[in-house]
Parts: sequence; C-alpha cells; structure tokens
Amino acid sequence: SKSLSEEENLKLFGKCNNPNGHGHNYKVIVTVRGEIDPVSGMVMNLTDLKEYMQQQAIMEPLDHKNLDKDVPYFSEVVSTTENIAVFIWDSLQKLLPQGILYKVEVHETEQNVVVYKGEQTIVK
Repeated sequence: SKSLSEEENLKLFGKCNNPNGHGHNYKVIVTVRGEIDPVSGMVMNLTDLKEYMQQQAIMEPLDHKNLDKDVPYFSEVVSTTENIAVFIWDSLQKLLPQGILYKVEVHETEQNVVVYKGEQTIVK
C-alpha cells in the first residue's frame, strides 16, 4: 500500500510484501443466476460469459501482469484478493445483463478464497 510505510506494509502483508512483486495462480469462479430461457434452456449463453471473462474481465486485463504496475485500476487500489474480486465484479457488471451476476469467487490458494457479491465480501 502506497499509504503505508515499508515497516507497516511488512507487518500487514508479510511475505506478500515483496518490493519486486510476487505472483499467484488465481482460480476464478463466476456464478450467474436468473430465469431460464425456455428456448435455450440457459440463464445466459456460457460461451458469451467465457468470452467476457477471457477478453474483458479477467484473462486479458490481468493474466501474466504485474497488477500494481500494468493494470491502471491497481495503481491506486491495493492488489489484494478482495480487490481483485471487486475488479472482476465491476468489469463483468458492465458487460452482463443487469441482475444476472450473482457472485465472483477468487481462490488465491486452496485455503484462501474471497467471495464477492456486490456489496458483500466474504473471506473464507
């Protein structure tokens, strides 16, 4: 965090406070909900959802990037798993029909998971 001293960052973020950065292999699960279309049998076309996730919300903007240096959103926002979930949620909200996005789960590790449902953040 730019608003904290080196000592405060080290105390708060521990081993994740590497001045040269560090990487994660996040796993992201996006859940949509809504009425099932009687013709298609789907809430939405999952091919479209996958394309949004690939091109505009997750892979293209975030994959193999130094979040703090390469992604403008994180120049002012600390790149925690919680804030990554918010970034993905906000990106998808702009693309999906209103009210269809239910939750975004970001798995940093098998034990560290953030679930974001718009206004509510759940850390497991």
